[in-house]
Amino acid sequence: MMPNVRPFARLCRLAEARDGAAAVEFAIVAPVFMLMMLGIYDVGQMAYGRAILSGAVEKAARGSSLETVDTTAADLMVKNAVLPILPGATFASTRKSYYDFADINRPEKFTDTNGNGTCNAGEPYIDENRSGHWEADVGNAGNGGAGDVVLYTVTITYQPIFTSKLQGNSGTRTMTAVGVRKNQPFSSQPGYGSSAGTCS
Repeated sequence: MMPNVRPFARLCRLAEARDGAAAVEFAIVAPVFMLMMLGIYDVGQMAYGRAILSGAVEKAARGSSLETVDTTAADLMVKNAVLPILPGATFASTRKSYYDFADINRPEKFTDTNGNGTCNAGEPYIDENRSGHWEADVGNAGNGGAGDVVLYTVTITYQPIFTSKLQGNSGTRTMTAVGVRKNQPFSSQPGYGSSAGTCS
């Protein structure tokens, strides 16, 4: 008696069939591929934005060392350089001036009686930046004067174009660039103040 080969033949034909296989493979691979591409575009936008921001801040810091500087125009130049790459970004900039490079982020001189690194009540200090009180950073706000060293910092916050929907509303990113330049010696540079005070 001959075995019934019809069911076996049907199984063989079903195993060899390729109709719809491409659609199934695409459905499996496409989401992974799209996420990978979005990640590449996202990192590319961030890296390019950081490079443009750093270059613009360096250029603005260099231009701000001249006597005829317009700091508002310098800030606007940085903003205009970055906005095409990071649309909708918000900007914040600060300038702090120092007498010398060695003074950056240095506290005003004081007698640290209790050794805690802070000028506490009763400890004498020298009011080097003429602010009327002791400060943990001897620098003055602003672009300074002739010969001063200026620390120019720009911080931007932006929403990534490619992954903002995936990250939700909390997907904002922040990047900072810093430029340090010494102002041109267009006049005599005033030194730090020497009047004494007592922390309160």
